[in-house]
Amino acid sequence: MSKDDPNPENRSLDPTVPDSGQTSEDSASDPTASAADKTGFWSITLVPFRKAVIRGLAVVLPPLLTIVLFLWAWNTIDSYVLRPMEASARYFIAWGIADIRADADMKLLIESLKADSDRYEKVDGLELYQADNNIVLVKVKKFWIPMEVYDAVELNPGRENPITAAAYYDRYVQMRFLRREIIIPLFLVAFVMLLYLSGKTLAVGFGKMFWNYAEAVVNRVPLIRNVYSSVKQVTDFAFTETDIQCRRIVALEYPRKGIWSLGFVTGEGMLDIRAAANEPVVTVLVPTSPMPATSFTVTVPKSETIDLNITMDQAIQFCVSCGVVVPNMQFTGTDAIELQGQRISGQGQENLASLVKAKSPTTLDKAQ
Repeated sequence: MSKDDPNPENRSLDPTVPDSGQTSEDSASDPTASAADKTGFWSITLVPFRKAVIRGLAVVLPPLLTIVLFLWAWNTIDSYVLRPMEASARYFIAWGIADIRADADMKLLIESLKADSDRYEKVDGLELYQADNNIVLVKVKKFWIPMEVYDAVELNPGRENPITAAAYYDRYVQMRFLRREIIIPLFLVAFVMLLYLSGKTLAVGFGKMFWNYAEAVVNRVPLIRNVYSSVKQVTDFAFTETDIQCRRIVALEYPRKGIWSLGFVTGEGMLDIRAAANEPVVTVLVPTSPMPATSFTVTVPKSETIDLNITMDQAIQFCVSCGVVVPNMQFTGTDAIELQGQRISGQGQENLASLVKAKSPTTLDKAQ
C-alpha cells in the first residue's frame, strides 16, 4: 500500500509511519500548544499561591521578628547579667549557711563512740551520723553534710546530678533562696531602678563629668574605641529622645536634576552659603529608604524646592515602604480617578475622568 494513496482505507496502519493526512504544520504546532496549555495551567495554579504566600509572610514576619528580637535581648541579659549575678549570690549564700565537715574529723568522732552507740550507722549504702545538736549528717564523697540538704537535692537534682558537698549546697541554695519565679521579678525591678539612677546621676553634674572622663579613657584604647563608638552611635539613635524639628516637607531635585527626592526642611541654611547662592537657601534632610534614619543633609536654594501637602507620618510611611504607600491626595492617573470617584458623583466624576485622559498626571495634581 502506498502512503500517498488518497483512499483512507489503503493507508498504512503502521504507527511508525506518519499519516499523510496530517500536515507538517499541524505536527509542529501540537507540541507548542501542549506546552502553552501546561504553562497556562501552572500560571493559573502557582501565581495565586505565590501571592498568598507573600501576603502571609508580610503578615507573619513583623510580629515574629519582634518576638525573636525580644527573645534574643532577654537571652543576652540572662546569659551575661542574670546568671553571673545568680552564681555570685549562690556562692555567698552557700558560704554563709554551709555546714560541711571533713571526713578526717568525722572519723575521729566515730572512732570515739562506744561500741553500742547508735549515733553512727549505715543505711542503704549511706553513712549517717547524728551530731550533738541532733542534726543528722550524711557522707558525700570525703565530706559530711546535713541530711536535710541531701534529701532536698535528691528529690530535685536538676540538670546535673551533684556529686560533691559544695555542689549539693549550690543546688540547695538555688531551690530554697534563688527560685526563678522570685528572682526574675526582683531582678527586673532592680535593673529598672539601676537604669533610673544611672540616668539621673550620669546625665548631669558630677556624674556627667565622671562619665565623660570614662568615655575619654575608653576612646584612647585603639581596638576598643572603634567598637565602642559604633555601638554608641546605634544606642544614641535608638534611645535619644531629641527630635529633629521639621518645619515642612518638600520635594527637591536630588542627587541631580530630573530626579525628585522627598526631604524635611530643618533650617534656613548657613549665612555663607546664602551669600554664595545670592538667594535664600534652606537646609533639607533627605531620608533614604527603607531606613529614614540614614539621611543626607543638603542645603539648596529655596526656589528649587516644592512644598508637599502631606504630613510627617505620611512622608515617613512613603520612605519606609519605598514609595508603595502614597498619601491619598497624592495619587495620580487611574488611582486619582478611583479616589475622586469616592468624593464626587454624576457629571463631576465624568469631567474628572476626561481631564485625566486629556492631561498628564502632573497637570492633574495641579488641578486637584
